This record gives sequence, structure tokens and C-alpha cells, in this order.
Amino acid sequence: MNPPRRLPPIWLMGLTNSLFGLMGGFAVVTLPEMLAAQGIPGGHIAAITAAILSPSFWVLVLAPMLDVRLSRRSYALLFGFLAAAAVGFTVFDHRRPALVEAVMIAGYLAANLFQGAAGGWMGSLIHKEQDSRLGVWFAVANTGAAGLMMLFAGAAVRRFSPAVAGLLVGGAMLAPMLLFLAIPAPGPDRRLARESFGRFWAEVASLLKQREVLVALALFLLPSASFSLTNVLGGVGRDYSASQRTVSLFAGAGTVLAGLAGSFLLQPLAKRFPLRPLYLGIGFAGGLFTLTQLALPRAPWSFGLAITGENLFQALAFATGNAISFEVIGPENPLAATLFTLFMAAANLPIVCMAYIDGRGYDLDGVMGSFLTDAVISIAVCLFLSWGLPRWRRGCGIHAHGVALEKSAG
Repeated sequence: MNPPRRLPPIWLMGLTNSLFGLMGGFAVVTLPEMLAAQGIPGGHIAAITAAILSPSFWVLVLAPMLDVRLSRRSYALLFGFLAAAAVGFTVFDHRRPALVEAVMIAGYLAANLFQGAAGGWMGSLIHKEQDSRLGVWFAVANTGAAGLMMLFAGAAVRRFSPAVAGLLVGGAMLAPMLLFLAIPAPGPDRRLARESFGRFWAEVASLLKQREVLVALALFLLPSASFSLTNVLGGVGRDYSASQRTVSLFAGAGTVLAGLAGSFLLQPLAKRFPLRPLYLGIGFAGGLFTLTQLALPRAPWSFGLAITGENLFQALAFATGNAISFEVIGPENPLAATLFTLFMAAANLPIVCMAYIDGRGYDLDGVMGSFLTDAVISIAVCLFLSWGLPRWRRGCGIHAHGVALEKSAG
């Protein structure tokens, strides 16, 4: 398949990821706020959030379906509608934590499949020199939309009845799919699904033979730049004497501003540093920032500083990880959606795991326990990878700028 002659701007293609960002903003801030308002402890909320986010890494077992039978646009539409329905229902009825957890796990699974379909679709259309730009706009869409959802959903839940708020928030989730009208979609692959699954795992085996790709997977799988505190802070506003309205304001506005700033920082930084060392540098610097929060008083302003800073570093890490993923996949890859989902699953695994671990840190020593746990682990992993990976690469004779993934035939 040759790339279409006329494509919309890269920024518009990247903004298709907004639906995933809207889901993330609801899951990590608005929902914890609603649960906290019912008196559920912060540690329990962190565990529920970690369970909801868990499809981010086990979604890869379903990923091969995204490249067969239907077009990637069709899959994106299907799973986008399912994700919106889950959010709308949760806003309407969130009195039973067990039901909320089950519905939102299904909704977050749908959102991840949406992201895989959209990412594979967009990534297969662009040229290689556009990888970092699309990575930036995917991150902008993710973090910016998450912040907007925190502001909008929090206000809707407070001002309207559960039924009206559910319709408004669920409807807002559908808006980004209007962008699909401007983007050409390759036709569906009519091969049997079992062939795609077999080829997918063969492609994964081939991928793991590329040592430079293993370096990227090590960066994603280990918690070097997860910044999972963004998934915990939404439920601990009371520790900072911050009201629910204040939490929504700081989390929403802070996420939008930090998401934009962090995402756009990638372009100048990528011109000066290789992407993989840059990813480690982001994790180390972010860990130091987290440690500085231990010296600050627990006040609403310090809550705003913490959640804004953590989101800035996470947005920059997201953008860099997206660029690495698009670089490895390359254009016209017949399994682009499945491979994009694989890389996103690898990057999301430490985010989910660290959200749970940060929750255990909270149980031990409150919010300061979460900060210390997250920072120490992140800095330690960055130092380990910074020491170990260059030696491993030199021992294997690997060039610093990476190796392109071999494409499957036919």
C-alpha cells in the first residue's frame, strides 16, 4: 500500500488520540474524586484505579484483531463508542465500587483498543521523517484531552443530575471521532483472524531479535519514566486540604498546560539528544522533581505544583515513547496496529504497577510515602539502565541511533 497523496495535517491526525486522553482523565482524576466523596480510603481508590488501568498492558492479547476483517477506522469507531458508553454509565451510577471497577475495566480495554487501531492507522500513513511530530501530537491529544475531561467532567458531576451528567460526559467522549471524516482509511484486510494472530506472534519473535528494539522495550517495561503519581494524586486532595473543586481545577488546568508544554518540549530536545537516552534523562529529572515535593508543606498550592509537574514530565515521556514506537514500526507496516498496541502495552505496564505500589506507599506513610516510593524506584531504575545499557550495546556492537524493524512480507 502506498501512502495516500493527500493527508490532513499531522496535528489533526495526532488529535485522534484525544478519546484515549479523555478516558484517562476521567479514570485517574474524576472517578477517584467521585469515589473519595463517598468516603472510600485513598489506598482503596489507588487499587481500584490500578485495576481499571490494567488493560493497558494485557490488551496486547487482543491486538491482532485490529489488522484483519474490518478497517482500522471501523475498529476505532466500535471501541470508541464502547469506551464512551462505559464512562457515561459510570457517571450515572457510581455508588457500587465493585460495579464501577468492572464497567471501567471493560471501558478502559475498549479505549486501549481504540488507541491501538488509531495509532496503527495514523502510523501506517506517515513518512518516517514525520515520526517525532506525530508522536508529539499523540501526546498532546492524550494529556490535553485528559485535562479538559478533568475540568469538564468534574463540573458536570457537581452541577447536573447523574443522568444528565452521564449523557454529557459520555457524549464528549465521542467528539474526537469526528476527525475521522478528514483522514483516508486503508481498506480492511480480509485474511482470517487466526492468520493475523500467528503472524503477529511471529513478528514479535522477529522484533525481539533486534537488540536495539530490546533496548527500547527495556526502557518501556521498567519504571524509568512512568510518573504514576498522576494516577494517584487525584484521590488524595484531602491530604493537601484541597476541596473537590480545587482538585478538579488544578488537575484539569495543570494537566492541559503541563501536557502541552511537556509534549512540545520533545521537538527541540530530540534535535540535540538521541531518543532513547533522552527517555532515561526525563525519568531521572522527573524523579528528582518528585523528591523535592517531600520538603513542601501540604497545602492546595503544593498540590497544584505536584500534579502539574508530574504531568509535565509524563507528557514529555509519552511524546518520546510515541516517537520511539513510530520510529520502530515505520510506514506501510501490515501489522502496524498490533505492533503499536504492543509498544503501548509495554509502556503502560510500569504505569499500572507503579500506581499500585504508590498506593501501598500511601498506606505506609500517606502521600509522602507515595512520593518517596515513586521517586526512589524511578531514579534507581534510570541509574541502572544508564549504567547497563551502554555496556550491553557496546558488547553487542550496536549503533547508537537504532535499527529499523524488518517488515513482514505480503
